[in-house]
Formats: sequence, C-alpha cells, structure tokens
Amino acid sequence: MTQSHPAHPEAVTFPFGRPSPFEPPERLASLREERPVTPMAYPDGTTGWLVTGYSAVRAILADPRFSSRRELLNVPVPFPLMQEMRRPADPGMFIRMDPPDHTRYRKPLTAQFTVRRMKQLEPRIQEITEERLAAMEKAGPPQDLVREFALPIPSLVICELLGVPYADRDEFQRFTAVLLNLESSVEDIRATIVGFGAFFARLIEAKRADPADDLLSGLITSGELTDEELSNVGFLLLAAGHETTANMLGLGTFALLQHPDQLAALRADPSLIDNTVEELLRYLGIIHVGPLRAALEDVEVEGQLIKAGDPLTLSIVAANRDPARFSDPDHLDITNPATGHLAFGHGLHQCLGQQLARVEMRTAFPMLFDRFPGLRLAVPAEEVPMRDTMSIYGVRELPVRW
Repeated sequence: MTQSHPAHPEAVTFPFGRPSPFEPPERLASLREERPVTPMAYPDGTTGWLVTGYSAVRAILADPRFSSRRELLNVPVPFPLMQEMRRPADPGMFIRMDPPDHTRYRKPLTAQFTVRRMKQLEPRIQEITEERLAAMEKAGPPQDLVREFALPIPSLVICELLGVPYADRDEFQRFTAVLLNLESSVEDIRATIVGFGAFFARLIEAKRADPADDLLSGLITSGELTDEELSNVGFLLLAAGHETTANMLGLGTFALLQHPDQLAALRADPSLIDNTVEELLRYLGIIHVGPLRAALEDVEVEGQLIKAGDPLTLSIVAANRDPARFSDPDHLDITNPATGHLAFGHGLHQCLGQQLARVEMRTAFPMLFDRFPGLRLAVPAEEVPMRDTMSIYGVRELPVRW
C-alpha cells in the first residue's frame, strides 16, 4: 500500500494552472532541468515523486516494477473520492490493473483497434465529418466548434464501433463530464457512477436480446465477461473514445488558428497532415495530470532511489517538452518530426485507441480547413474558455466564424 513518509524537505506540490492555453505550468520546466525525478507532497500528506524528464517517464512506463493498480496510486491534486480510490479497481476497469488481470481484459479488445481495422473505418469517419461540416455551413456562423464538430465526430465514431445509441449522447456525455471534473462533488460523482452503471445495464440487456455487428455485442456473445465487467469495459472505451479526441480536435484547431504560419504550411503541403497530428499531440498535452504509478519494489531511476510503495505522478506534458528529446520543444512546428512523443503513453498501458484517434484527426483537420478556408475565432483568444479543472485538458467552447 501507499506509504506515508515524513515530509521531504525538498518536496514540491504538483504544479497546476497554465499561464496561457498552450503552455504547461512554468514550474514543470524548471523542475525537469533541476531534478527530473523530484520529491512531491500529495494532498493527503504522503510524499511521493513527480517525474518530468522524458527518459525517466518513458522508462517508468515500460517497467513492470511500477504498478497501475488503483489501490496503490495517489492523486496529486485534491480529489473528493480519494479514500474510495484506495481499493482495487472494479472488474473490467483494466486501466487500473496490472497483468494478468489487465491482460485478460485488454487482449480481446486489441484486435478491434488495429491499424488495419481503423483504416477500414476511414470512409465512415469521412462521411461523419462531412455531415458535421455540412450542418455547420447550413446553420451559418458563428458556431461553437466543440459542440458542432469536435465532440460529435469522435462520439459518433465510438458509438458506432461499440454499438451505443448516439441518441443517448447527452446522457453519457453528461456522465463523463462529471467524472472528469476534478472539482465535482462526492454526491455528484457517486450519482453519476450509479447512472452510468444503469445506462450500460439497459444497453447490455438490449444487446443480449438483439445482438448486432458491433464490439459490445461481440463481447456479450463471447460469454467471457460478466455484466459488471462488460459495463465497466464499455464505460472505459466510451469515455476515452470521445473525450480525448474531442479535446484534441478542439484544442488543435485553436492552436492552428493561433499559429497561422503553421496552418499556412499545412495548407501549402497537405502531405504534412500526419506530422501535424503527431506534433499537435506532442505540443498540446491534454493529459495534464498523470499518468499515475506506484513502485512495487525499490527501484533506482536516474540516480534517485524510489522505495517500494512510493506513489509517482508522471508528467506527460513536461516529458513531451523535454529539450533533451525534442528540438525547440516549446514551439509548434509541423515540419519537425514528432515521433517518440508520449501523448498515448508507453508500454503495456499505451492507449488502446491511439490509431482510431490518429485517423479521426488526420481526417477531420484537413476537411475542416478545406471547407472553411476563412475559419477564424469569433471571440478574442483570451476569452476562449479552457478546461482547467478537468483531468483531460482542452477548450470548453471554441466560438468560430468564417
């Protein structure tokens, strides 16, 4: 279990709050330069570690001596259900498990998210994107790009892939918003967990009676998972499948509009889209709290001894801006190779849906800017509301006109 050490005299608190929409907390850069594995004080009084250097973060993500088991982890910012996290993850919540439990749940899903399978989805993703663009054009400016474009596209795609009725999107998007908000009350979180469970219970019952050609029906008919496991696996895929890509589409559009030289370079050379997607993933850092790990035994990382039981917070945002790995990392440059970034994690917990996210972004960005070559913000940039209190960072709204 997590150990409570005496407060380390050099322990920092987790740097939170960005000076501008595209800049990480300034303290992360100085910590990365001074001490990439540094003692950190957690809100409950525990002392653990904040890891900011690229090589250290990548090594820990690949090392089985660091656990993802929920009962061992600690959250670096105040969180209302802290004590309830100190128990094993519910059946099916495989992202908070280690092998062999993690392997048992993830293995049957891996074949559904291969590069080949995602390429097969590309025509449908193009259709969905075209439908959203046509609806935006018909409605006329100004429009909120998040509501009309960035959120519907990945939501529709993951709904079709899983077999979740898109008509229920308001319900599951409301649930997800509560669970990802670091400031949600205990009462709201508990009610949302119950609501999400009931949502999937109804869906599983309907699919068991009338299975279709979708991922959830396939899992049900395989008979390998209980209803509770099916519900939790479905929740993970549904929440991750629309929230992360939606925020990349919204924040990525904001970034390109604020860097007109980069947008002009992409328009001049559409073959740069693959690199643009990777550079945006590296530069923007929507996972701004975590991932979290805990040491299963004493391990030395870059000269620092981490004791068994110590909790760790790995900063993907800081790692992806590490000048030891990326040249001129604080500048957005779509012509620079951004391979090797950690936006999707690394190791056995690397994002299952990363290829789907890539296809969605490679499709949506060019189609958006081709349809609306005069796309621009409808409000001053400083008035764009950001998701500062959410565990997944992005824009709450992106008012645009054309």
